[in-house]
Amino acid sequence: MSIMSYNGGCVIAMKGKGCVAIAADRRLGVQGHTVSTDFKKIFEMGPTLMVGLPGLATDTLTVSQRLKFRINLYELRENRRISPKTFGSVVSNLLYERRFGPYFISPVIAGLDPKTSEPYISTMDLIGCIDESDDFVLAGTAEEQAFGMCETLWEPDLEPDDLFETISQALVNAVDRDAMSGWGAIVYVIEKDKITERTVKTRMD
Repeated sequence: MSIMSYNGGCVIAMKGKGCVAIAADRRLGVQGHTVSTDFKKIFEMGPTLMVGLPGLATDTLTVSQRLKFRINLYELRENRRISPKTFGSVVSNLLYERRFGPYFISPVIAGLDPKTSEPYISTMDLIGCIDESDDFVLAGTAEEQAFGMCETLWEPDLEPDDLFETISQALVNAVDRDAMSGWGAIVYVIEKDKITERTVKTRMD
């Protein structure tokens, strides 16, 4: 079994019209054994910027703290908010520094540019190779199932409410078909002036 799927989990990010959404399941497991049903995988990195960190649970916590530290440093030095694209480079650099003993996570970034409010989503592998997208990105153990759901449901220029519905359906149906993820989901819809957080019920078996 891959160390990337040891704790399970799935994160999806999607673009909408002037908004982005990011969603994750809430399971923390040790292989097939469920340990917790409220494990945090998505972290706020700014007023309109979030990162999902599926993978090995210990690395999820470590990397989230190290990223927060680097962002605080950046914003103090530059005296401005970090843009999602620049944040992607920060994450990529952090992972590539450790390429010979990597953090076992696949970051999923979702945010709006602080100046233009342009939606941005990307993901990367565990050594920081960035993959930007115009529709959706995902990572985690339910990746194959989620790809099919996202391709079926996603449409361009979705309004915030429709985007929430689409990403929720994609995640819920993907994790239903994956024993390593699930046990509820949490969805964030990021708009220019607010972030809406909602929890979604899923199958609890």
